[in-house]
Amino acid sequence: MPCSPGEIGALFLFEKLTPEQLGRLCAEGRVELFEPGPVYTEGEPATCFYVMLDGTVVLSRRVGGDEVEVNRTSQRGVYAGAMQAYLGERVPQRYTNSMRVTEPTRFFVLPADTFASIMQEWFPMAVHLLEGLFFGAKNTQRAVGQRERLLALGSLSAGLTHELNNPAAAAVRATAGLRERVAKMRHKLAVIAEGPFSRDALAGLIEIQERTAERVAKAPSLSPLEAADREDALTDWLTDHGIEQGWQLAPVFVQAGLDTEWLDQVAAAVDEEILPGAVGWLNYTVETELLMDEIADSTARISHLVNAAKQYSQLDRAPYRIADVHELLDSTLLMLSGKIGPRIKVVKEYDRTLPGIPAYPAELNQVWTNLIDNAVAAVNAAGGEGTLTVRTARDHDRLLVEFRDTGTGVPREIRDRIFDPFFTTKPVGEGTGLGLDISWRIVVNKHHGTLRVDSEPGDTRFQVLLPLTAAEPDTEPTEESA
Repeated sequence: MPCSPGEIGALFLFEKLTPEQLGRLCAEGRVELFEPGPVYTEGEPATCFYVMLDGTVVLSRRVGGDEVEVNRTSQRGVYAGAMQAYLGERVPQRYTNSMRVTEPTRFFVLPADTFASIMQEWFPMAVHLLEGLFFGAKNTQRAVGQRERLLALGSLSAGLTHELNNPAAAAVRATAGLRERVAKMRHKLAVIAEGPFSRDALAGLIEIQERTAERVAKAPSLSPLEAADREDALTDWLTDHGIEQGWQLAPVFVQAGLDTEWLDQVAAAVDEEILPGAVGWLNYTVETELLMDEIADSTARISHLVNAAKQYSQLDRAPYRIADVHELLDSTLLMLSGKIGPRIKVVKEYDRTLPGIPAYPAELNQVWTNLIDNAVAAVNAAGGEGTLTVRTARDHDRLLVEFRDTGTGVPREIRDRIFDPFFTTKPVGEGTGLGLDISWRIVVNKHHGTLRVDSEPGDTRFQVLLPLTAAEPDTEPTEESA
């Protein structure tokens, strides 16, 4: 269609250009009429710059498997397409959204390379400024994002150190106690060896010791009331059989799962005169077994924490693989347990029938960390006591991970801005405003998923929807406006 310098000169984008410049635009560009339907598609090479002359245009973005409308307008002069062509090959030149028209619509169309050369020739200073703004913002975002990750790592390290310290200290205490009990056991053995015990009596005592150790390993879990009743019964039995300080031995025997019937078997197996020595010997045996159990539990806890840290960091895993989201969630919750604290109750509502999904596990762990951290901050702002519910479920052909907290909520007036870079409601120095922006990029750009929020005071839900089937790994698109 014919291009009129007067028509394009009336558009706000070109109103300051000279007649010669408008003439060049018309000579090197063109006017095209598009019938209702697509003009270009997200991801295709960005070959043209479009300025609408009349009609209605709709811009949309792919979010997961859905096409989400981001802008619809009939305003003359709006523009889209290869808006960053002036950056050249330094930035991938692809359309970062899709454009379609809903009625016959005319565009002034300028080839991308022509748009780039005209920008550089007519507005060299402006191009330098735009380049500086573009790359400066990218560098700033990258640097602050790295700082955010370092801050998160520091917080996680502090929490992990605290979590590791408890079982490590318990193992140290149990080891010291075990050393003391073994020394007493050696002394007791020397006393028994010097006593009037026959070979058969000693053999019977050793057999009872072995069976007692087996009993400790199978000790039942008793309620406080049951434990108190058994303690009283054991104390009475020991007193009746002339065992001094039976009230001190009874709690240890109860913890080991021993009862009066077991002591009756011991009394029947040894002579009456050696019964006190036999009971004392068994007490050391029981204490030794309990201390070794405590050491085993503590070291197992340390091993579990180290494995969780390795699972969280994904240091020994492929960056893109089939992952179990429940393993990722559990490792993140464990790593953040120190930060969550005892006043926030964590509820897991997992659908364990869900399959593994293709993902970047380490980056999903970063998403979980950011969302849990925000939930904890919201609960603390609401008084410090509340509930964090982590739920998984199937949502059609996607997997849903929901983080629900009972905190202060996200005010409606800022709900549309929380995923913007550098936007934060935290005090200066406590947040960079990149946590949710990074999370959005990981979920939407890298996993072709969806990240959304529904909030009111006392009930805030961040929902992550991830495809169940593999998609080509994506890179972050450049920004585009219309």
